[in-house]
Amino acid sequence: MAPTQQNMAAVCYGRDDLRLVPIAMPEPAFNEVVLEVDSCGICGTDVHFLKEGGFGDQKLIRPLVLGHESAGVVRKVGSAVTHLKVGDRVAIEPAAGCRTCDLCKVGKYNICLTGKHCPTKNHDGNCSNFFSHYADCCFKLPDHVTMEEGALLEPLAVGVHACRRANVGLGSQVLILGAGPIGLISLVVAKAMGATRTVVLDLARAGVRLEAAKKLGATAVIPIGEQDSEDEIVKRIQEALGGPADRALECTGSEPGMRTSIRATRNAGIVCLVGLGNEEVRLPMVDAISREIQIITVMRYNHDYPAALEIVSSGYVDVKPLVSHHFGLKDVNEAFRVAAAGEGLKVMVHLTPRDSNNPKKFVN
Repeated sequence: MAPTQQNMAAVCYGRDDLRLVPIAMPEPAFNEVVLEVDSCGICGTDVHFLKEGGFGDQKLIRPLVLGHESAGVVRKVGSAVTHLKVGDRVAIEPAAGCRTCDLCKVGKYNICLTGKHCPTKNHDGNCSNFFSHYADCCFKLPDHVTMEEGALLEPLAVGVHACRRANVGLGSQVLILGAGPIGLISLVVAKAMGATRTVVLDLARAGVRLEAAKKLGATAVIPIGEQDSEDEIVKRIQEALGGPADRALECTGSEPGMRTSIRATRNAGIVCLVGLGNEEVRLPMVDAISREIQIITVMRYNHDYPAALEIVSSGYVDVKPLVSHHFGLKDVNEAFRVAAAGEGLKVMVHLTPRDSNNPKKFVN
């Protein structure tokens, strides 16, 4: 890593104020590596920071480097790092706990209150040329896995965590609300975990995404009209599944999506809330309680990166079709515009020339 290189970063200064600016060049602590970031996908939480100033208690309190769905190349290693070396290509798990609190000690580092979760109001993300991170949160990529696939491990880990929390398994009938990137990822993971019938629904105007769900193997897709009643939607879901859903993965964060997921799930079924959206909602809780529906939530992932890497590296699932748009770092504002508008599936920002860090067989 030449000392004269600049470290350019996509920094959010406020609502609709994203700037490409130089930031300090990092140095690794004893247990860290410095990574040259190759690819960074844009996530809904990044868009929340840019368009709304944050989400929940994660409000923008200072200029913040966005991005966390990333893969990169090790350029420096800390003194205590032994499992990685300069030149290794890695996927970056951006959520790390403090390692000492009660939550971390029982393995729930994903909701540690003081950990290094990127990006949050106190911690920068990694849509920057160089980024330092804990070495044990960097997962070496096999030679046959591309950098883009490495970046996609982050949303894939979200899907793995959601499906594990919802206990999706062999023979499950799964309803997925929302055909955005996390909804499609959840579809891929649910099928990998043994779901035999999967139904994906979204607004009719999300036709491209619903078509993608078909190509990814959904049993059925349901386009929803703006005026469709809740009763009608539930009836269509149950017709497509052959009955109520065993598991519902709500990936929109919307009140209608949450209400529909509860009403369309069978007695003693599980509704897993995955998407971030409205801060307050009105739900049919008497219905949920009287039918003993479990309503669970997920945040990030928890020891799920190894499984995400395995299902990609084994060839069990192909996540590459999820990337619909590619931008260089200089065009990061346009990349965020496309992502915020929902014009495609996954938008990928390339901080180095695309394929420059992939084995030659992957170069177009």
